[in-house]
Amino acid sequence: QVQLVESGGGLVQAGGSLRLSCTASRNIFSFNAMSWYRQVPGKQRESVASLTTGGRSDYADSVKGRFTISRDNAKNTVYLQMNSLKPGDSAVYYCNAHNNLGADYWGQGTQVTVSS
Repeated sequence: QVQLVESGGGLVQAGGSLRLSCTASRNIFSFNAMSWYRQVPGKQRESVASLTTGGRSDYADSVKGRFTISRDNAKNTVYLQMNSLKPGDSAVYYCNAHNNLGADYWGQGTQVTVSS
């Protein structure tokens, strides 16, 4: 069983920054991609950023230029650096790991709240 543990959420003022971390219980290169999603009550979970094993990153249009996904292979950890945060970024952020068999693993989520 894969475990993903997120941390780094919290309350920040608009324009501020946060860095989320997601540590996996196994080598992150065992997954095709690591991603960050977010969800607000009443809405579907949406993809925010993803990073493939090969190093390709993709971002939702709403966060391009403000968020950066990266990884530390030695620590089996993926990060989401979030800058210039807006109230609309407030959500529960989830880490996702996707393997080559089509399985998805999720963390427990971390709350990000951006005040105006």
